[in-house]
This record gives sequence, C-alpha cells and structure tokens, in this order.
Amino acid sequence: MLLKRLDVELKIVGAPPQEGPLLLVSNHISWVDIVALHAACRCRFVAKADVKRWPLIGILATGGGTLYVRRESRRDAMRVVHRMAQALGDGDVLAVFPEGTTGDGASVLPFHANLIQAAISADSPVQPVAIQFVDARSGTPSRAVTYMGDESLVNSIWRTLSARDLCAVVAFGAVQRAEGRDRRAWAQELRSEIIAMRRS
Repeated sequence: MLLKRLDVELKIVGAPPQEGPLLLVSNHISWVDIVALHAACRCRFVAKADVKRWPLIGILATGGGTLYVRRESRRDAMRVVHRMAQALGDGDVLAVFPEGTTGDGASVLPFHANLIQAAISADSPVQPVAIQFVDARSGTPSRAVTYMGDESLVNSIWRTLSARDLCAVVAFGAVQRAEGRDRRAWAQELRSEIIAMRRS
C-alpha cells in the first residue's frame, strides 16, 4: 500500500521466502528498500537506531518488529547478533543491509560481516537479495530514491514522490548455508553474488 502511495511499481525476481528461519542479506540504496523488501516478503529488519526516529518509516519499522543497533557501539552490535540468533532459532525471517549505510545505487559498498555471524551461530540459511530502482518504461537505473550523505530525509522523500515511472526490482537469489565459511568469507561471497544478480 505504501509503495502504491509512493507510486513505485514492484517487480519481484526469483523466489521470496515463505517461512524461516532465514537471514536475508541485501544491498542498500534508500529508505525505500525497507518498504520494497517488506512488500516482497514478510520479514523483520535489523536497522541502525536512527531509523526509529524517522517520520512514518520509524513507526512502520518498529511496528514490524525491527531490531535496532547502535552502530557506534561494539557491545550493542554483539547484543543484536545474539538477539538475531535467537530470532532465527525461533523461525523468523530477518533482513540486514551489511553495507551499514546507503550507497548511490550504481555500486555495492563493502559488507560488514558482524551481522552474518547470527546465521552461523543459529545454523540458519541465508538468501542474498539484490535491490535496484529503475525507470519502469526504459529499464534504465534511476537515482530518484537515493538517500545518502548529508541529504535530509524530507528531501529524499520529496524527490521520490516527485519521480515518475519508478520501479523497485527485488531479486532473490538461491538460499545457502555457511558450509564452513567464516562470517568474513561468507559476507564477501554474498556481496559478489548480489553484484552479479544486479548485472543480470
């Protein structure tokens, strides 16, 4: 419903999860990622604590059971990884953006591996997710929804509302397990897969 209000079309590629336990690992472009991914499948997010204070998005995120992490606190990150492992053990579908911040949509930033540890600890599968925003008519990449740097959230929302023919493409890759990989190796390989999925 929110995507419709934003006038953003949704295109799903691949097979979204039907049940957990599962950790979704996605690239990150904008606050709209949260809306698009949640529209594609029911999941709980792990997000920076700032999101809790965002207008509307914070209310929706909190209502959806988002786990908040204070990025500047190593101890808090460990607490959230423990809570994630518990949630996965309970059969939840969780979603994380391991870039740790939003990018420009043209590339995928390096992944932080800390949150991947939750899947290893819970012996849970992981599914890579590639998000892109394109012009619905031409299929060319669109930067209308980007939210990065010093830009205000209000400005990003306004630019998104002003855009036309926007389409969020949410592509789901193959579900996989760690198979002996540590969190850093797994994070690097997941990033490579997401980059490849965005190119196909």
